[in-house]
Amino acid sequence: MKRIAALILLASLSANALAFEPFVVSDIRIDGLTRIAQGTVLSYLPIEKGESLTDEKAQAAIRALYQTKFFSDVEIERQGDILVIKVTERPAIAKLTLRGNKDIKEDDLRKGLKEIGLSEGETFDRLSLDRVQQELIRQYYNRGKYNVSVIPHVTPLDRNRVAIDIEIREGKAAKIKEINVVGNKAFTDKAIRDGFESNTSNWLSWYSKDDQYSREKLSGDLEKLSNYYMNRGYADFGVDSTQVAISPDKRAMYIDASVKEGEVYTVSDVHLLGELILPEDTLRKLVYIHKGDTFNRAAIEASTDAIKAILANIGYAFAKVTPVPKLDKDKRTADLTLFIEPGKRVYVRRVVFQGNTRTEDEVLRREMRQLEGAWYSQGAIDRSKTRLQRLGYFKTVDIDKALVPGTVDQVDLTAKVEEQSAGSLMFGVGYSQYSGIILSASVSQNNFLGTGDRFSIGAETSTYYKRINASYTNPYLTDSGVQIGYNVGYSKLDYGDTDLANYTYSTKSFQTTLSIPISDFDSLTTSLGVSSNLINTSTYTPGQLVAYQQAVGNKTIHSWTSSLGFTHDTRNSYWAPTRGGQLTLSVDGALPGSTVQYYKIFGEANHYWPIGKGFVLYLDGQVGYGKTYGQSYDNDGFAYNPNDPTNPIKIYSKGDKVAFPFWENYYAGGVRDVRGFQDNTLGPRLCDGLSTNPGGKPDSHGNCTGGYYSYGQPVGGAFKTLGTAQMFLPLPFLKDINTARVSWFVDVGNVYSSYSTFKASDLRASTGLSLQWQAPIGPLIINFAVPFRKQSDDGRFVERIQFTFGSQL
Repeated sequence: MKRIAALILLASLSANALAFEPFVVSDIRIDGLTRIAQGTVLSYLPIEKGESLTDEKAQAAIRALYQTKFFSDVEIERQGDILVIKVTERPAIAKLTLRGNKDIKEDDLRKGLKEIGLSEGETFDRLSLDRVQQELIRQYYNRGKYNVSVIPHVTPLDRNRVAIDIEIREGKAAKIKEINVVGNKAFTDKAIRDGFESNTSNWLSWYSKDDQYSREKLSGDLEKLSNYYMNRGYADFGVDSTQVAISPDKRAMYIDASVKEGEVYTVSDVHLLGELILPEDTLRKLVYIHKGDTFNRAAIEASTDAIKAILANIGYAFAKVTPVPKLDKDKRTADLTLFIEPGKRVYVRRVVFQGNTRTEDEVLRREMRQLEGAWYSQGAIDRSKTRLQRLGYFKTVDIDKALVPGTVDQVDLTAKVEEQSAGSLMFGVGYSQYSGIILSASVSQNNFLGTGDRFSIGAETSTYYKRINASYTNPYLTDSGVQIGYNVGYSKLDYGDTDLANYTYSTKSFQTTLSIPISDFDSLTTSLGVSSNLINTSTYTPGQLVAYQQAVGNKTIHSWTSSLGFTHDTRNSYWAPTRGGQLTLSVDGALPGSTVQYYKIFGEANHYWPIGKGFVLYLDGQVGYGKTYGQSYDNDGFAYNPNDPTNPIKIYSKGDKVAFPFWENYYAGGVRDVRGFQDNTLGPRLCDGLSTNPGGKPDSHGNCTGGYYSYGQPVGGAFKTLGTAQMFLPLPFLKDINTARVSWFVDVGNVYSSYSTFKASDLRASTGLSLQWQAPIGPLIINFAVPFRKQSDDGRFVERIQFTFGSQL
């Protein structure tokens, strides 16, 4: 066919180039041009004025003009010594319309058509249109739509233009009706097909599309089938043949695969050959398959990857490890050789950044752990990528390496980033069962002027609190990563509008914080601040709290605060981790000279473990402890006695050691804590000042007699313990875990008035399901929880369904 086409072309060229005697061209005239400039055509001609024109040159000129694809016809004539070229221009594409495409987005289609040369403003070429037609059909075949039709309509327009209308009739996708694996004896069909992307129709196929045939999916499934057997010892397993049949109406697919299982092989020995670089004992620790083990392809691949990784970390960026198994079919053994080719040791010449249009290079460079001029280290590069991702400035981060031209021991690294908005001007509305409607407004910039500094100012109000604060943080006060931050704020909380103890608490504060990195994973944080806190109580406030305020002798509490904290963070993501964890230890409190001197110790440890098939296990434990030091009460503290108003009840005595301040108590329970109980309602509860047992505890059912409130008001405590186990679940309709996650949880915990009152029998526990969604309106959490360990006085504080969205204090 190619030879016939060539003969036709030569015949055409001969016909269009009339035979003539060679002559010297005195001038060149081009007839028939309407859109294309004459200079453009002359630039493609292989002949100029003053040259001698022969038949061979004439044919070369015609070929050159045809190859431009500007013309549908070209003729050459001679008028005296003037060369006359007559052309017929191909029409221009004035309009391109796509109809009927649903599976493939129009933007993707137009991008592909433009690459082929079929777009508005381009010259129309019928061959290009034919190629587009065949390519579209192929793409729909890959999506299992075998009765698709692609019909192009070309309409001539005035001024040598055309309108192209591509009509696509996608039709229905062919569904897989049967998948038959023939020859499997050791394992069931269900076992070997577990994890296949291809499947027969089921109740989730409407979403997963797993019943739609695709050649690529089938190829991947056959590779999974091979891995399944080879990971279980069948070293000579093979797929003998694969047949795919389609029904006459092109709506049903039938897949048959014939396999040869072979025998189970045992590893007789493992050899390390080649240029080892590192001591053999070191490398053998990275080999996960040993003499006597059942042959396992996954273990072999993990071994080769581990050896390549350790070599890449010491500069051998292009190391190769080739596994060579030698099978003894009589003994059913496999002698395994790992052949190591480290290649040249390379160092990084230069690190460049692309895509950071707003962020300064220095902001990215200071996160890099792979330095210029140092030996290449894959571990350092991976850590650099993680640190760049955790900045929150970029949607995507990729770091590519390329050999420096003309060298074998130098590479350049290119960090390609796609920036996203790191700042916001936000007006929000949220809601939680605890806080009610939440209104907020804020201006924040996590990458201030591209420097990486963070600045924010915001205000928030809800049913029971008001808050306004401003903060500024410089994450790199020094080149070593010492961070300094400042925060000033005002807040007012009216607990009387909740189920908590009835009092108001307003705070004015200023704080400066210093964070010192110890390593890539560890940091120390210290702070110093000052605050002024005003507490207002009433007869509806539990008498014990009123008496405490009298005993310390001041409604306004002044505090010099300080803190020291340690953090160890190995999480692989900020929003939705799947591995790693976080350890936090902190000590903070009020320094000498404060109205009440106290300290609080808090510790939390958590970790994520991926356990396969999309499941992630998360465990978390928290302990909080608070205590006062070096102070005695300045006054006696009394609670109102409704039985004898002239004789109040003394609760605190002058000179006694000061108890832990109630406004600094820990709380537990709620949508982010021990789920299934109302926010902050676990732990000690007290009756209000009008109760017949003022300052006392409610009865065993949580009731208070004679007071304004018929129930005990939660007041928190100085000791808190909490444990959580969560299993994040893989759900087919939640593909992006950075957007949404669902988990099954078990929470255990409570708050106690002091460590000495801790009783394991008082711990509360719940279980249920939780949805966490980064919705456009803000973070959304919905819990369905069932408390399975509770007390009789918890009744009014139990909540089966809890939710919150938007901002929350």
